[in-house]
Amino acid sequence: MNECTIVPAEQPSTAPLLIQQLLRRLAVPLRTRPEEPGIPPAQRIQAVLLEDNLGAALVLYPRNQLLDLKRLAAFSERQLGPVRPERLKRMLSRHGLGCLPALPAITSSPCLYDERLLEQPVLLIESGAPGLLLEIGREHFQMLLAKARPGRFGEPLGNIRPNLDRPGDDSSEIDQAVKTFTARRIQQRLGETMEIPPLTRTAQRIIKLRANPNATIEDITSVVETDPALAAQVMRWASSPLYAAPGKVRSVEEAIIRVLGFDLVINLALGLALGRHLSQLSDPNQQNTPYWQQAIYTAALIEGLTRMIPAGQRPETGLAYLGGLLHNFGYLLLAHIFPPHFNLICQHLETNPHLWHGHIEQHLLGITREQIGSWMMRNWEMQEEIFTALRFQNDPDYAGPHCAYANLVYLAVNLLRGQKIGHGLEQPIPEALYQRLGITAEQAEDALQKVLRAEAALREMASQFQQSRDDEPQE
Repeated sequence: MNECTIVPAEQPSTAPLLIQQLLRRLAVPLRTRPEEPGIPPAQRIQAVLLEDNLGAALVLYPRNQLLDLKRLAAFSERQLGPVRPERLKRMLSRHGLGCLPALPAITSSPCLYDERLLEQPVLLIESGAPGLLLEIGREHFQMLLAKARPGRFGEPLGNIRPNLDRPGDDSSEIDQAVKTFTARRIQQRLGETMEIPPLTRTAQRIIKLRANPNATIEDITSVVETDPALAAQVMRWASSPLYAAPGKVRSVEEAIIRVLGFDLVINLALGLALGRHLSQLSDPNQQNTPYWQQAIYTAALIEGLTRMIPAGQRPETGLAYLGGLLHNFGYLLLAHIFPPHFNLICQHLETNPHLWHGHIEQHLLGITREQIGSWMMRNWEMQEEIFTALRFQNDPDYAGPHCAYANLVYLAVNLLRGQKIGHGLEQPIPEALYQRLGITAEQAEDALQKVLRAEAALREMASQFQQSRDDEPQE
């Protein structure tokens, strides 16, 4: 990645020695300022180190743009892609840097820059110390770019408008994206996704139970006990420190009745059923937090948050948990249905760490993972609460029907991002969201700390979801 990767215990006050020496040698005044909210993104320069078989290249562009790799390839006549995160981290560590400064002289590689970054009179770049920026006037920055090559390969974010609040348009927008961006055969696969590959008999039974309001503990116990892999998982979950069950759990029925409860077991099992039949991912963005680990963390935190909501306005705990477990399901669908385009999305996520994934997906596909994930949930006839949780999870101001489910996902995801769990930018949590849920920021922090204390157990639970579909019993 090309973000700051080392977070100091306290805010640095000076730039790293290497940067001070470099600016002194280039006769550029050293002016620093702390990174803070409200800085115009057009003034912030994003630096990314890319490479191909010819070597590396430093690319600079303003943060109010998306770096389009196809345009960059046409401009540079090179197929540049992200440098592996571990390689970049080693390079930065050797020079005592925590993040990559937008200074061409920092590397011997050629530099390419989007010429529109020089439209600003003052530019702000990473200093090499996280949380501290360098302020450089346009004239001095032009001097630094003397040997760099200008071009236009960014897409202004003002031209990219993801559909955040019109779910009624999702179906037509998905169809349009398929017709204009992909081969027509993809549309057929989209409609067949829930049968390809077919769900196991166990999965089908669980889905029927989830839709049956008269289903009992005996019903779900019977399903779990006839599937050894699922039974083992339920026993592990019941023994997890997260649930702090007194005494040893000796049977599946005891695990369900005494510890986990009907809703939690059936929702965990359903999440497993819907996820396991999709292709396994090979995404470089998962190196920090694998997909299912993030899903389990989010669901567990939502469960804790839900229990803090006053009883009179508390959403159904099981559905809230399932919304957290499936919140990023559209990501799996993109990987499964559009594999070539998914790889391109992953590359753009790596090279645009300052952007919300919706801008990238909208630009490349014309739809977002939230649209396709919620569309699929509706086609699978899942509850409206689940559809809402997935569709509006990125809108902290959503106050429409079933808003608690979407608000809980937004809250949980951003609390976890603050702990470097998951991917994407941590977004601010408005006080109005806490008020709609009927909880305080302090209560939310308490729920977060409980989840963090159970981190090892949650990782073990997540590992069960990541096992290959081949591990499931043949039926």
